[in-house]
Amino acid sequence: MILKNGVNIDNYRPLPKDFNKKKNIMSFGAVNNPILAEIQNLARRQCLSKEDWPTLDTINAWMITAETATFMKWGGLGMVASELPESFNSVFAPSKDKITIITPMYIGNTGKKAADFDGKIYHGAQKNDIELTKIDTLKVPFIGDHSSLLKHTVEVWKGTFNKVEYVFLHNERFFSINPHKDNPPAQDGCYVLNVNNINEVERFAFFSKAVYCLIRHLLEKNNCDLKMPNLLVANDWHSGAISGLLKYFPLAQLEAGTVDMTVVEQLKKIPVIHLAHHLGYQGWDYPNTAKLLNSLYENLSSLIFKNAKAIKNSNPRANNTLIVHDCYNQASCNFHLADRVITVSKNYMEEVSKELDFGYDFRDILKIRKDHRNFFGIVNGYSKSLISPNKQKIDSINRYFDPFRFVFYDENNIDGKLENKKEFIRLLSEIARNKDFKQKVIPLIDIYKFKNISQSVKDIANTPIICATSRLVEQKGYDVAAQSIINLVEHFSKLHNIEPPIFILGGAGDAQCFENLTNLKDKVSESNPEFGERIFVFRGYQDDFAYAIQLASDFYMMPCRFEPCGLTQMEAMAKGALPVAMSTGGLVDTIDDRVDGFRTEVFFSPHKRRVYGSNLDAQRLKNNVNAYTETLEKALETFYFNHDEILKMTFNAMHKDFGWDVEGGSIYKYYQLFKTGHI
Repeated sequence: MILKNGVNIDNYRPLPKDFNKKKNIMSFGAVNNPILAEIQNLARRQCLSKEDWPTLDTINAWMITAETATFMKWGGLGMVASELPESFNSVFAPSKDKITIITPMYIGNTGKKAADFDGKIYHGAQKNDIELTKIDTLKVPFIGDHSSLLKHTVEVWKGTFNKVEYVFLHNERFFSINPHKDNPPAQDGCYVLNVNNINEVERFAFFSKAVYCLIRHLLEKNNCDLKMPNLLVANDWHSGAISGLLKYFPLAQLEAGTVDMTVVEQLKKIPVIHLAHHLGYQGWDYPNTAKLLNSLYENLSSLIFKNAKAIKNSNPRANNTLIVHDCYNQASCNFHLADRVITVSKNYMEEVSKELDFGYDFRDILKIRKDHRNFFGIVNGYSKSLISPNKQKIDSINRYFDPFRFVFYDENNIDGKLENKKEFIRLLSEIARNKDFKQKVIPLIDIYKFKNISQSVKDIANTPIICATSRLVEQKGYDVAAQSIINLVEHFSKLHNIEPPIFILGGAGDAQCFENLTNLKDKVSESNPEFGERIFVFRGYQDDFAYAIQLASDFYMMPCRFEPCGLTQMEAMAKGALPVAMSTGGLVDTIDDRVDGFRTEVFFSPHKRRVYGSNLDAQRLKNNVNAYTETLEKALETFYFNHDEILKMTFNAMHKDFGWDVEGGSIYKYYQLFKTGHI
């Protein structure tokens, strides 16, 4: 049967279950229908920046985010979601420009994260409370346990925290964080498979749909205590469906005759800025591909999918904006359709638009966007007051580690750093010597062959302490660190007039990474027991212990395979621990080599392509292990033989301010982007 404008009735049906399992080549035929032609050409127009940026007299932006550092944090994207609006609103309040945070109201207990709501006070998973007022109720169409589309109730609650307006969307089915019995051990926080069998991708597809429904609701209702946004910031893949909902869905509804042109124009004119963090996380869900697309686009999913043409690129896996190859991919939609794409450092922007190892299926699209000036890199900020040595925090760890006493220091008085090194050696030695004390202070941390070195360290002022306390995951390059240390042992063993370095390596995470570190200790101990006893490796995390490590460390190892921005190096620098880093991602943008840290001369992709540095250095060093070994050696030799330079670099590192609102800081770049579409 043929409907008006020559559109087949099949286009007004949901996509059939498992349609993505059929082996067929996606092709897009020419259409005479102007609405379908607009859908087909939309990705091209967006990637080539064909649309004019709207004039925004006053910015009323929504930060659409799954995480916030204030109420549910799992990574750096939660820090951005809280700190960017807080700083932005503080600086631009006089002009009434503001960012409002839109986020799920998580309720439940994962064992590590817990949150609840008593009808008035929301107690978030980060142990912050906010008083809320219910401002509305939505009905959000989304497929339930069976294949039918149901209207799920979403309550809209609003409150203020740190001068930022928070809007929480509440639905127990999707936003419960009580884990399912089959929840994978690595999944926690807002990423759990919950008791209702809702996984992270379905959860955040529903979140995007709920945000869309809220915007539609505000267009139709004037008495809601919430102002319509004139700009959206989609914080990573979690809100990656929002562009399709604002741009594809209304056009399809216009074609179906269920919405008028006024609504379509109002929705289309809201610019979407997609903020990408690590591109390795995209929100894939192969088994539920049809279910999710049908939930998002309802009975128009076939029409939209058959016309969701990507901009021409060399990757045949990415010719449809809604899936990659045959799999639902939530980030894909925004990468194709957002008005602007931002990532969290300028150098990472260069990496993802050049290298398949970093840009994945979106490298070519991001290259096109960069060339047409709608893809930018803005380095994440980090409030210095949160990461500098803090008297209250130091008092707290002194109470925790009683009777040990750490002292306050800053860039103008670094002498306290030496006192903390002495105290930390005593603390480590007590943990090694006294099992009861270890169990008291770090009960959840596994340690491996800790030795009491309180008597063997003769000159702590001339003994470098080198740490790495990131997550034990492949990204952080602990295997590179281990091999580099092994490579250096022979070199420094020949220098009989030096104190061997002390290495503190560990964190929460992968058992295999921890085994790499235990093997490191064993191997070094066999060849050089004096060096081996000074290698401390552990698995687990305890905040006071991690803080004490950084207070005492001279260097912080970051041999990362990738690091989109990195906050750890900022924390380390603020405490006077000079980063020794791979030249990747935001580490290039935030560390000035031999000024406030050390970086490798060259960096290679996993496929051994040179990503950073000169051809000459690449030919000389050949791989990342060699590059990192050379850099770590430079750092140690500078410490041993030119300590005045280390003191100067430490001053520079501690003096550096990565704050959002410092002069020339990142919020000013965001402000310019919001106003003009460019930075």
